[in-house]
Amino acid sequence: MAATAAGFAEGPRQFGGATPLQWSERLAHSEMVRQGDALDFKPGSKGAWSYTTGFFAYSLEQLSGADGDRRYADFGVRVIDSFIGPDGTIRGYDSSEYNLDLITPGRAILWRYDQTKDPRLAAAAKSLRAQLAHQPRTDDGGFWHKGIYPNQMWLDGLYMAGPFYSHFGAVFGDPNARDDAARQLLIADRHLYDPRSGLYYHAWDSRHSLGWADPVTGHSPNFWARSIGWYAMAAVDELDDLPPGRPETDAVRTVLVRILDGISRWQDPATGVWWQVVDRARRPGNYREASASSMYVYALSKAVNRGLVPRERYLGAALAGYAGLVREFIQRDPSGQTSLTHCCSVAGLNNRNAAGRARDGSFEYYVSEPVVDNDLKGVSAFILAGLEAQRLTEPAPSTPGR
Repeated sequence: MAATAAGFAEGPRQFGGATPLQWSERLAHSEMVRQGDALDFKPGSKGAWSYTTGFFAYSLEQLSGADGDRRYADFGVRVIDSFIGPDGTIRGYDSSEYNLDLITPGRAILWRYDQTKDPRLAAAAKSLRAQLAHQPRTDDGGFWHKGIYPNQMWLDGLYMAGPFYSHFGAVFGDPNARDDAARQLLIADRHLYDPRSGLYYHAWDSRHSLGWADPVTGHSPNFWARSIGWYAMAAVDELDDLPPGRPETDAVRTVLVRILDGISRWQDPATGVWWQVVDRARRPGNYREASASSMYVYALSKAVNRGLVPRERYLGAALAGYAGLVREFIQRDPSGQTSLTHCCSVAGLNNRNAAGRARDGSFEYYVSEPVVDNDLKGVSAFILAGLEAQRLTEPAPSTPGR
């Protein structure tokens, strides 16, 4: 990426005729129009307490914080608030499922609580924290991804629960939450990192007994792009709340560098984005995927912006990646609506997908899932990536006396 880095040394302010912030605003506004009130809790509606809804609401809150436009935060707050009763009970949430995906909307709750100190929001956040206090664990302390997936850690789950868990610890003075969030990242690193490729396998079966699990290591067989994206975002976000100078903080930062080195190594040199199965670029059926690429750009850009990694080493990959997002995946229709294309709809392990194919972690499985436009996981990651890319392109603050 040396030539790419040199080409972006000054940090271009526009991509495809707009700044990163403007692209985030355009996609957010278009998705709000497309969704209307479909995500809200209402009797008889399809609105659900889910990680996709929570991720979108959180991205809109962050966008409002960046551009000062309350319409985005108001939309996200309305969606999340529709699920929370007067006593803080979360409608549609069942803690006995032990499903880490259901923790994700807690980030949007905490963002609002930081502003309002509403006791109703505190009660809702604490109910999510209570689930994690009882979440089943592997023998070495890693959270099961769901109660129905015993003894399995998935990279996805590190984001679903981790940034909420660590920020809850910071907000409510719960150092055990913050420390355990870091511990989860480190357990996943220990079992899922592949030093040969520099990448991370999707999941680990601590019993080494499932059909997709390697009988010796227990990990799944392939490097699914979005799972690594969830993990990258979890690591960079948790570092917002981990106290500097502590061993676990330094260890998480080391993991973050390992993640970023791996994804930088496998960045597509022709487009700047990444493939659905990261290390199989030219294998028939593989494709460049938007949600994971957005997550990678977010993690790379935020790590540079926060001074967690050397700017000169990662700036080129971050900006080439953002340019690729706009060039490869963004489309605008004649009415001005903006769409994010080439999103993997869903992927997982165990059981079978909607088409009856075994979710076995194979290459063939990962490239068989539907590819759609405007999947909320991709839209939300793109919005957040734009906020961090915008900061990359803004002039660095001047140093007094120079």
